[in-house]
Amino acid sequence: MTDTHYDVVIVGAGHGGAQTAIALRQNGFVGTIAVIGAEPDLPYERPPLSKEYLAAKKGFERILIRPASFWNDRHISMHLGCAIEKVDPAQRLVFLADGRSMGYGDLVWCAGGNARRLDCTGHDLGGVHYVRTRADTDALAAELPSVSKVVIIGGGYIGLEAAAVMAKFGKDVTLVEALDRVLARVAGEPLSRFFEEKHRSEGVDVRLGTKVECLVGEDGRVTHVELDDGDPIPADLVIVGIGISPAIAPLVAAGAEASNGLLVDASGRTSIPHIYALGDCAAHVNSFAPNDTPIRLESVQNANDQAVVVARTICGRGCEYDAVPWFWSNQYDVRLQTIGLSAGYDQTCVRGDPATGSFTVVYARKGRVIALDCVNATKDYVQGKRLVEVKATIVAGMTDPQLPLKSFAMESAA
Repeated sequence: MTDTHYDVVIVGAGHGGAQTAIALRQNGFVGTIAVIGAEPDLPYERPPLSKEYLAAKKGFERILIRPASFWNDRHISMHLGCAIEKVDPAQRLVFLADGRSMGYGDLVWCAGGNARRLDCTGHDLGGVHYVRTRADTDALAAELPSVSKVVIIGGGYIGLEAAAVMAKFGKDVTLVEALDRVLARVAGEPLSRFFEEKHRSEGVDVRLGTKVECLVGEDGRVTHVELDDGDPIPADLVIVGIGISPAIAPLVAAGAEASNGLLVDASGRTSIPHIYALGDCAAHVNSFAPNDTPIRLESVQNANDQAVVVARTICGRGCEYDAVPWFWSNQYDVRLQTIGLSAGYDQTCVRGDPATGSFTVVYARKGRVIALDCVNATKDYVQGKRLVEVKATIVAGMTDPQLPLKSFAMESAA
């Protein structure tokens, strides 16, 4: 017996889950739809959590993906504040933590991921924060008025964006990165060095090649961060940004094939019939990646585009995912826009002068353009998409910002 049944059950109320429900209706799906979200909130935008929402430039209503009336008007049933404990593919049932069960015709898993936690001594002290959900950001913001010294662990985009907000708030900020440069896993050295210098110019103490040994506290609250190479750093508050782990345990337990994410085909199907996966928790073969090894892409673009593919597939319209990946980050007066995937690059060229605050890093593999990082260079970003699509030949002239990138795309296409 089930408590209720829906033609499509969507697990996850983030960008991917919301877009799947929207795309189903846009493609003429008239069956019943349920969206199950672990958080109590309606679907909202995640990127502002470490930027505009944390900086109090946008209230929560402004980051809602759609207002409540939108979901009601389209007969999309929202089940919020509900965690999924188990999936029974044979019976096509999901079991919720509150004891309910729900039947499905098709199940779409877009539960995203959970922030990776520190595992060192002191990880559970008060004042240690992560930025993954609205509740995370609200808890962090509530403590800010009473703190002055902030230590950020992790030099990825979340850490850098949080550092920029903390610096704007006038906090004494130290950023600790275990590798020898920030953004080492996702960008080339020219971009890393630019952001390191930018943050230092804004007063952030950037520590590279430095590992955290433990956190030290007093009366249950963090007071210092112990490093492997120097004196402890005083800390009233610690922000951790060291990546996420895909939220896939119930489906793995149900027998779904996984490797750093649920393995899906080009249409979003998992290895279990009638179950799809997309977004941060799904591993797929991407034509813009260096090989056929499945990858996960943690981006709004990927979640939204995969959601459209899955929705069209459920509606019986053959569709496969082949979108050019793109990302963005806002820090201080810097807007970074990335097109393509730089993984596996063997050549870079810098277009323009980083000292001016506006430049582009072009990445190539085997002589062909695979990605661009555009810093305050929107025109390069727009025109660079075509270079990635046609796998344009990288040439010396690309370093001249006076020459439009679209001309190199046309040459390659010809």
